[in-house]
Amino acid sequence: LHRGGLAERLCRLQNRERSAISFWRHRCVAEAEIPPVVDKSGVLIVKILEVFEECTMQVAVCEQLEESPAAIDSSDFVTSTAEPVVKVLFTRETAAHLKSGPQDIIHIYPPWQKLLLRNTNVPVIMNTYFSQKVLGGEHLEAKEKTHGSAKKLIRRNIVSLAHTFKLNDLDDQPQESSENQVACAAESTQTRTKCGSKEQPLALSAVNDSLLEMVESQGAVGWQEVQVRVAVQRVYCLPAKEGVRCQAQENKQFRNRGLFCRLCLLVQDAYGMFSEVQLQFLDSAEDVEQYCRRWEGKFCCLAGMKVAQRATRARTLGLFSLIDSLWPPVVPVKVPGQSQDSEMRTTNLPPPSFCYILTVQSGEIHMKVDEEEEISNLYQPPVVYGLKEIFQIDHCNVRCSFWARVLYLRLQTKQNVPTNQREIWLFVTDFTLQNVAPEVPKVVAVSVAASCILSTEVAEALAVTSHFVFFRDALWVKGRIICVERTVLLLQKSLLYSAAGADLSELTGPVKLDELDSATQANSICTVRGTIVGVNESTAYSWPTCDRCGNGKLELYPQDSKLLYCNQCSEVVISPVTKMQLEVFLSCPSRSQSTVKVKVWYKMSLSVLNIMRLGSYEVRSVLGKEVGFRSCYVHSASSHPDRVGLEEIVLL
Repeated sequence: LHRGGLAERLCRLQNRERSAISFWRHRCVAEAEIPPVVDKSGVLIVKILEVFEECTMQVAVCEQLEESPAAIDSSDFVTSTAEPVVKVLFTRETAAHLKSGPQDIIHIYPPWQKLLLRNTNVPVIMNTYFSQKVLGGEHLEAKEKTHGSAKKLIRRNIVSLAHTFKLNDLDDQPQESSENQVACAAESTQTRTKCGSKEQPLALSAVNDSLLEMVESQGAVGWQEVQVRVAVQRVYCLPAKEGVRCQAQENKQFRNRGLFCRLCLLVQDAYGMFSEVQLQFLDSAEDVEQYCRRWEGKFCCLAGMKVAQRATRARTLGLFSLIDSLWPPVVPVKVPGQSQDSEMRTTNLPPPSFCYILTVQSGEIHMKVDEEEEISNLYQPPVVYGLKEIFQIDHCNVRCSFWARVLYLRLQTKQNVPTNQREIWLFVTDFTLQNVAPEVPKVVAVSVAASCILSTEVAEALAVTSHFVFFRDALWVKGRIICVERTVLLLQKSLLYSAAGADLSELTGPVKLDELDSATQANSICTVRGTIVGVNESTAYSWPTCDRCGNGKLELYPQDSKLLYCNQCSEVVISPVTKMQLEVFLSCPSRSQSTVKVKVWYKMSLSVLNIMRLGSYEVRSVLGKEVGFRSCYVHSASSHPDRVGLEEIVLL
């Protein structure tokens, strides 16, 4: 809201109004036991004759009363002679507070207003926020005996906009039917059908197509009377919050103590309104792929939901970056308050400024997805880019989807961060990077934040070998690709995603890496070649490993101290493989003015350097040796001073 604007002033006025009503009701409850001496001037006293609902307002046809001059009890009233019958309008909140019905006596305190309509002699009473149901002791006992626990039927008049604005033939608009007799019981809401004896929940027959109308008419605390029909745009998992996670794990239905994520849907209604629906908790993200395949693009009906949060752009940038990638709609959408003829629909609408986050109301999920139905015309599959195209995007905070081959995986090395909360770096490439000019990097880094849920299948697959992975709805931020909340990584090719317009050609030849040069940046991978000009002897060390499983934590064999024992294999290691860490300094032709330090772990230390000699090493034996093209991770790269820190790696 703009500071000092009309909207902000209206919001403040509404807040003051709600506060005044709350304080007044609290005072009425507090003073109920002690009858206060109140000035009755201006108080309107009415007795309800009939109640019906119209346009979310409760309309009560009432008989206006006056206190009898000879009354002994304050509950003795006589009918007013001036205006015996009035119509009183109550908002949904006021009606829920009063819980009034026929024969109830209501006191309406100022500032109520009277509206006189043309062509009718029945006045309408509005602004009835300060209302109180008043009954004497005898009246209360008599009413309980008469009504007992019977349900009160409130007639609901359904007035269509077409009827109001005379858009259609008035004879075709039913004014009222027996289906609009809604039983207002304290425990449940039922619909009386024309059969008379059969009752069924209203949620099975009333279907809406507007999320905003549902929230405004049913309230934020939840709805069960009606359903809303929406299209599923995205399926993903969100990490469960700690408090919710502990509460869910204590529930008997969750037996797995490893519960950590929640299945969510991003849905859109016929008016273009979005909502995030948070469904059940999952043990892992294993089932996300099948839910994506079954639900995305389909229509579903939601019921039994409640509003958990009204999200705005300023507070949930990640959610709205995903919404913006789906805006504008691919087909014209309905416009609230306008005629719904096709020619009046428009796509020239501003992007949504808020979004309701919905959760299940009572632990039971009331959702029906028509999996047999065709793909919704509202559905927008992710636009698949090549990596070269992504690095040419000028905007920031843009969602992008792409296929890429993962070449190397690296876990963040911050020691004060738990392992399951560390950032993961995936170094990827595709054909658009491998077949381009030298000024474009051939391999790029993708950051996977801890908030991005990886399925066990994806995590285990990438830890073993290179895979072609689909990154759906990753975030492009300031020249970086980041996988955040609502980003999904998939191994299988989906027809929905494959048909989104990008060439998904596999890499045909061997993968090429950029050679170390003056443009090489930190946190990248490259190849290096050069001549060894020095060795850092203070940091060199070696250790034996198991020749079967590669375990580097061998122990002395208890029965023979000259032998080594592997706990993982539970066997004696006869021929251990010696590994070494060594830091060498190279003179590289591609970066001749730089000091290049390489931490050696793998083949370079054994086959190329050949420095292992009977458990010791000689610096003279390695100086001047040529090092061929080796894959390295760039820890640091600076120009002042001109230094580069590398670490030898093995690609997947």
